[in-house]
Formats: sequence, structure tokens, C-alpha cells
Amino acid sequence: MKKPPIKDFTDLVAWQVARELRKAIYEITRKMPPEEKYVLVAQIRRAAISITANLAEGFGRFSYQEHVQFCRNARGSAFEVRDHLIALLDEGFLSQTEWRNFDKHAQRAIQLVNGYIRATKARQQLPNAE
Repeated sequence: MKKPPIKDFTDLVAWQVARELRKAIYEITRKMPPEEKYVLVAQIRRAAISITANLAEGFGRFSYQEHVQFCRNARGSAFEVRDHLIALLDEGFLSQTEWRNFDKHAQRAIQLVNGYIRATKARQQLPNAE
């Protein structure tokens, strides 16, 4: 079965998975104590937003090099989310099961971004790619 063409960044599976992760992060952080509002909550939310934002911005870039660099930034933000999730676990704000589920979701986003980077680089090698 042929995949539908990607016409917008919202068509990217990597962006869709990262969006779901971002929504889940927002949901769990709403339950955090007020004293964490400007510390862990702000940090993990910014990192989660950065994943989708960088994928979107990279999609809008003309050159493949810029496109890939924004995808790399998205990947870095996903790793940052993973670190913040460990902090939430360490501070007792997530159970082991919650942390494991969040971490699996973040790792899936990273895998998809890596695949998207590989596909973008491969497209660059095609004749008449731009």
C-alpha cells in the first residue's frame, strides 16, 4: 500500500508522535506541585514544544542541510525530554510505570526523527532533488 504524499509538516509521522508526546507531557505536568512551575515543568514543556517546532521549521527550510539541522535539533530536544523525565522520576513525580511509558514514547519519537533524517538525506542524493 502506497503512503500518502507528505505535503505539510503535520503529515510527518515523527511530528505526529512528538505532538502526542507533547500533549502527554502537558497533561502530566498540570498535576505537578506549584513550586515546580518555573523549574521542571517549564523545562520539560519547552523541550517537548521544541521537538515539534523544530520539525515544522525544518520542513519549511529550502536547503536539505538546514532541514536536517532542524531535525537534529528536534532529536536533541527529545533527548532533553528524556532527561527531564528521569528528573521527574527521581523526584517522585512519576511512577516507574509512567516514566517507562513516557520514555518509550520519547524513544519512538527519536527513532522516527532519525528515520526522517535518513530519508531527507537520501532525497538530497536524487537528481533534481531541489
